[in-house]
Amino acid sequence: MYRRFATRFVEEALADTPVVFLMGARQVGKTTLVQMMIDDRWEYITFDDRAQLEIARADPVGFIRNLPPKRIALDEVQRVPGTLLAIKQAVDEDRTPGRFLLTGSANAMLLPKLSGALVGRMEAVRLATLSECELTGREPTFLGRMLRLEMPVATDLRVRDHLARRIVAGGFPEPLARASEWRARAWHQQYVGTLVQRDLAELARIKHLDAMTKLLELTALYSGRLVNLTELGGRLGLNRVTVGKYLALLEQLFLVERLPAWHTSEFKRLVKAPKIHAADTGMICALRGITRQGLLKRPGDLGSLLESFVYNELRKQALWVGEPLTFHHYRDKDKLEIDIIIETLSGRCFAIEVKAAAGLAAKDFHALRRFRSVAGDRFGAGILLYDGDHSTAFGDRLFAVPVGALWAGATGPGP
Repeated sequence: MYRRFATRFVEEALADTPVVFLMGARQVGKTTLVQMMIDDRWEYITFDDRAQLEIARADPVGFIRNLPPKRIALDEVQRVPGTLLAIKQAVDEDRTPGRFLLTGSANAMLLPKLSGALVGRMEAVRLATLSECELTGREPTFLGRMLRLEMPVATDLRVRDHLARRIVAGGFPEPLARASEWRARAWHQQYVGTLVQRDLAELARIKHLDAMTKLLELTALYSGRLVNLTELGGRLGLNRVTVGKYLALLEQLFLVERLPAWHTSEFKRLVKAPKIHAADTGMICALRGITRQGLLKRPGDLGSLLESFVYNELRKQALWVGEPLTFHHYRDKDKLEIDIIIETLSGRCFAIEVKAAAGLAAKDFHALRRFRSVAGDRFGAGILLYDGDHSTAFGDRLFAVPVGALWAGATGPGP
């Protein structure tokens, strides 16, 4: 059992907020976390229980009003959106903190019925797939050091084999517990089929469920690349508007993320198309039939998947940082690009480039230098993550750092 760093944020929210919504993709461990947190003061109900689901759908208001006088943990609440207005009414009558702990496999911020009904009454906490820090039991330090303008350090060096294993395994708890790669791959494939047929069908009326499966497979192929809705539509036989809507549904279920382009009004020569990243590299590899041995033999695949792996790890760690961070990518008209730009609330920007190789050359910092010039006073630091064995400075606020620094922490064993 892994310690989930989101637990503290759920506990803090329950202490001062009437409704807490724990959201994340199906099977990331939301139910496990909730069941570990609650005791006999709580009543636990799941809408994965068909009987409870039908009762609540038939009379949502009566369902909520007839709940026992306890704190309520309600699992997969997006399956019965009609209960949300009843929860709002109950909270308006009694705003005691921690009355309801809801979980859902769809993004609360993208579901108008949920966010609208409980605005001012609810705090959302996201639970992602397991991060490398959670797997190694280490409190993350990478982002904290970077934001303090300190060079991140690594205790685990030359981690190519480890990275290949982790990229293929992904972060969903259940396949990580399986004994072999092919058994983990079977889980991912079953997961995708169930998700499309069940959750997507419940979220929206979709005419082409088979196209949704193909789109999810394409996101595995396109992960780390610029989004071209027309191109995706051509491969699916759909128009770009429909593809955009279907992609938004995959985002609601935390399966993919669109990474917007960084831009500034002072510099016009920037590409504004977003990138797309699949939310779990294990699912990417399962959909593409990539094994650990195959990944080690194909440096190109390793490089592109490592970018998604690093992006996902940083997005998870950002959930535990005390200040809001926004993520972007950078690409200009000269085709210089940077994988990840992290921007603070004050506008300070940090650039992160990912390289699967162990060697370094001055040209590897060309894009980071360009971004430093474009960002000007907003530039914080530029970091090149690589599979090497030492951290070193490459000029003013430019650093080469072993990728193992991502999960370096104060406690816990190495990988």
